[in-house]
Amino acid sequence: MVICPGKPFHMALLLLKIQRRANAWKTLFHPERCAPDRQGVALKAFTRIADAWSLTRREAAALADISESTWKRARKPGFAGGLTRDQMLRLSALIGLYKSLALYFSEPVSRDWVKLPNRGPEFDSARPVDAMIAGGLPKILRVRGYPDALRGGV
Repeated sequence: MVICPGKPFHMALLLLKIQRRANAWKTLFHPERCAPDRQGVALKAFTRIADAWSLTRREAAALADISESTWKRARKPGFAGGLTRDQMLRLSALIGLYKSLALYFSEPVSRDWVKLPNRGPEFDSARPVDAMIAGGLPKILRVRGYPDALRGGV
């Protein structure tokens, strides 16, 4: 096929540029994996949060949706494993929950809140950590917004 200079030629070049850009975005934002540097930061932050909340190895691994043996390895510097986008979203929500609790409650309550029985509508007298583990990512996201709703007066 011969492309003559002029408008059709420029349209063909434009379409080629759009296709290349789309392919670059697909590579950059692969649907299953996230950038390793972000993973390291998220794991380091969640490790500190798990320690602050006094989570057991089983609880921390279940919240992150990884096996206990992987969680044990992930706690160490230089962890080379990969996290899925689902796992990264979980860690992001848990980091946000930690920050929200620190803004809304004073130190002992903000630290212990996830381990205390809660009669709020999301928990049915269960501990928030147990509710999040049982409910998975959807529950983690709802619990993430709970302190914000309290703070906002909702």
